[in-house]
Amino acid sequence: AGVVKVFQGHTQYLATGFQGTTTSVSDIATAFYSGLWAYDGWNNLNYITEELVNPYVNLPRAIMIGIPLVTLCYVLINLSYMTVMSSTELLASEAVAVRFGDHVLGPAAVLICLFVAASTFGSGNGTTFTAARISFVAAREGHLAEVLSYAHVRKLTPMPALMLNGMLAMCMVSLADIGSLIDFFSFAAWMFYGATMLALIVMRWTRKDLYRPYRVPIVIPWIVLLLSIYLVAAPIIQKP
Repeated sequence: AGVVKVFQGHTQYLATGFQGTTTSVSDIATAFYSGLWAYDGWNNLNYITEELVNPYVNLPRAIMIGIPLVTLCYVLINLSYMTVMSSTELLASEAVAVRFGDHVLGPAAVLICLFVAASTFGSGNGTTFTAARISFVAAREGHLAEVLSYAHVRKLTPMPALMLNGMLAMCMVSLADIGSLIDFFSFAAWMFYGATMLALIVMRWTRKDLYRPYRVPIVIPWIVLLLSIYLVAAPIIQKP
């Protein structure tokens, strides 16, 4: 619907999309928190390589197909929003997708709610499946309490790890301000992403003899490391 609106000439809001915005280094980093939150989950597939069939082939294939496809969908969706709503209306709306549906679909806008619910359940299902693997494997390797490495007798699901993640999720959703949750989560997440990239770069030079079935150009970890440093340091430096 948004693409149709663009071809119909509804581009007035696109031309003014950045009016009234800031060039503050700290504010831009915080804005990236909200934007990158939508894409968080790009790394989930890496946690379940033990569950994949032929992971050496299917893991890179899934990443190279999945991430560009999701990025394209998100860009087109946001472009669609800005064809019918001003930036002021977007910021004032508590449910942007529903407001967009009211503009372009009329009574059929209820379908937007169903699509959002389906997307939410899909995201929750994937996160539930993959996040528990972190605690499960960490406990199996001796980094966490042994009880987290236990699995259900018949179904073989990591029940203690799933319960731990469920309790952590309930603590997070108890916060009244979703904006604060996104900021705190993103700050911690990108700090660990940066630490992971730094460890990868160091091991590329110090452990050259390691067998690496997955290998990316060294420039990619450097880019992610620099981005992580910016996202973590900029808000602290400007607004400690």
